[in-house]
Order: sequence, then structure tokens, then C-alpha cells
Amino acid sequence: MTTTDHSRAVLAGEHSHGPAGVPQASRAARTRSFDVAAFPVPTGREEEWRFSALKDLAPALEDAPTEDGAADFEVDFAGTPELPNLAPGQAPRGLGLVPGDRGAAVASKNTEHALHVRIPADTQLDAPVRYTVNGVQGKRSNSHIVIEAEAGSEAIVVVEHKGSGAHAGNVEAILGRGANLTVVSLQLWDDDAVHVGQHEALVGEDAHYRHIAVTLGGKAVRLTLNASYDGPRGDVNLLGLYFVDEGQHLEHQTYANHNQPNCVSRVTYKGALQGEGARSVWIGDVLIGAAAEGTDTYELNRNLVLTEGARADSVPNLEIETGEIEGAGHASATGRFDDEQLFYLKARGIPEKEARRLVVRGFFAELIHQIGIPELQERLTALIEKELEITGQ
Repeated sequence: MTTTDHSRAVLAGEHSHGPAGVPQASRAARTRSFDVAAFPVPTGREEEWRFSALKDLAPALEDAPTEDGAADFEVDFAGTPELPNLAPGQAPRGLGLVPGDRGAAVASKNTEHALHVRIPADTQLDAPVRYTVNGVQGKRSNSHIVIEAEAGSEAIVVVEHKGSGAHAGNVEAILGRGANLTVVSLQLWDDDAVHVGQHEALVGEDAHYRHIAVTLGGKAVRLTLNASYDGPRGDVNLLGLYFVDEGQHLEHQTYANHNQPNCVSRVTYKGALQGEGARSVWIGDVLIGAAAEGTDTYELNRNLVLTEGARADSVPNLEIETGEIEGAGHASATGRFDDEQLFYLKARGIPEKEARRLVVRGFFAELIHQIGIPELQERLTALIEKELEITGQ
């Protein structure tokens, strides 16, 4: 078992260094561009790529269009969302998401028609909008979806990735004043799939945004999950659940950019790992800008290592440019089963194997229950049970 836990907190005027003493620029200083040429093919020496499985991810980083028959894209919706297509540069596409790495720029450039899910003002959808990407083995695909939740609207959008192949996909969310939007992103790929993507939200005044990433499949998956604010009193909740098996590399990078006053962000990511070569990476960046007085933010990452040979990297980063805040903090921990929990359950006559399953179920239960879609919660619980069967946990 290998675990790595780095963290840094930077106050205004301080200079920041990474674990190896290498100077680190502010998170806000990274390149943002729609031009793929602005992002050379990464080598692993770049700060944002140093933990990534670049050899595996390479097919998804190629600047190439979607191949014929590479994926099926399905939409299932109820209620009154509008579903036209948006070309690159056609508003509101690009209002919330400007690519921050090569994978996102590739997806943006090579998605000629982005699906536009528009929830009209003051509309509450009774059922989730479902968007499914079903990839084909040996082929690569691109996608971009724009979710526009107008003022006072409320909706849940489920984006599911399954099948195989190499995929570069972006999810862009734009929330108007007082909107309430939940995006659930499911990475349920086959074992040989690779996936890169950027999910970005622009959160309006008094709006509430919740993003839930569930990553269980794929050989290598790397997602960046970002949020910034378009007015005061925005509320962001970034949640993540991942289960890593032998030979898998699952990576999530979150970024809460507090650029408006009196906004809130909460980041909670939990993962379990089992099998030789299982690797998880979580990097959580929070930037509190000079104008973001009254900010309240906290990020948390927990990893449960079930077998030898697995590695979890956890890197929370916090930058603060104003002292006028409500609160800011982060926590990270990686370890094995809690011996006290196991002892408590076994002392009540529960066999050790079942006790271990109960501990893992409890570890993930809080996040699963926040999804708010009962049939999906049951489905994910069953998938986690299936994961536990792999090593007989």
C-alpha cells in the first residue's frame, strides 16, 4: 500500500512550493484557451499532469474528430427543456467553460454541435434529463454539453458514460439567479476505456450548484471539475465517489474559484482502492480572490485502501488573497479499515467478511444518498457490492 498526502495553504504575498520544492504558480495563472495549440502534448513534468497516466490517456488527447460509429449519444428528458445544438462560439456555449487543458480544448474544438439543455426561468423539472455517451472499442469520440439553468429554475441532469474507446468530453453548466441545478456524472466505462474531460459551472447570484462525480469504470479517467461565481451568495457543492480496481487509474481535480463575495463551496470526495496497481488521484484547489470577502469553503478527501499494492495521492491546495472570510479549510486522509469499527461489528456476531462490507457501504452511503434519485442510488449501491466481490471483501 502506498499513500501520499500533500497539502499547501498560501496567504496573500507568500510564495508557494510543491512537495519537491518546485515553485508553484497560482491556480488562476494556468492557461485557458479554445486553441488546442496553446496546450502542447503533456509530458508529465507539468504541475497539472504530474500524477496522470499519460501513456494510457494519449488516445483521448489526440486532436482528432469523432470517428464514424465511435459512440452513440442518447438524450432522454421530461418536462420542458429545450435541446438545440450550439456550434463553437455560439452563445451561451463558452460563457462558462473555457478549456483549461489539452483534453478540454480537444473536446471543444472537435465537437461541432454541442447539445444545449435549456431549462426556462422558474421551471422545475419533475424528472431528470439523461444524456448518455456509449463508446465503441478501438474508436475515439468527443462531446460537449451545455446546461443552461435560467433564473429560478430547478433540474437534475444525469450524464452517463459507458462502453469502450477513447473519449474527450466537456460538461458546461450556466446558472442564472436563484437557479438550483444538480449534475450527476457517471463514469461506468468498460475496463479498457480512457476518458478525459472538463466539467465547469458558472454560478449566478443566490444560485445553488451541486455536481456529483461517480467513477467506477475505465482503464484511465481524468476529470477536472471546476466552479466559479457570477454573483454574490452562490453555493457550490462538489461531491465525488470512486472505486479503483487492479490496473485502474482514476483521477479527479477540483477547483473552486471564489471570485465573488459571500459565496460558499464544499468539496467532498471519497474513494476505495483494491488490487495491484490500483491508483487514485485527487487534487483539490480553492482560490479565494481579493474581492471574495465573506467566503466560506471547505474541502475533504478520504481514501479507504482495501488491499496491498494500491496507491492514493491526495493533494488539497488553498490560496487566500483576503483575510475577510467566514472560514476556509481542508482535510485529507488515507488508510485501511477502522479496526474499532470492525471490532464493534464482530463483537455483535457479524462475520468479518460481512463486517468489512458494512464498513465500505457506510463509507460511501452519505454521498450516494445525496444523489436524490432513488433508482440511481440503488443501482450504484449494487455496483459497489459488485466491486467488493472482486477481491472477496
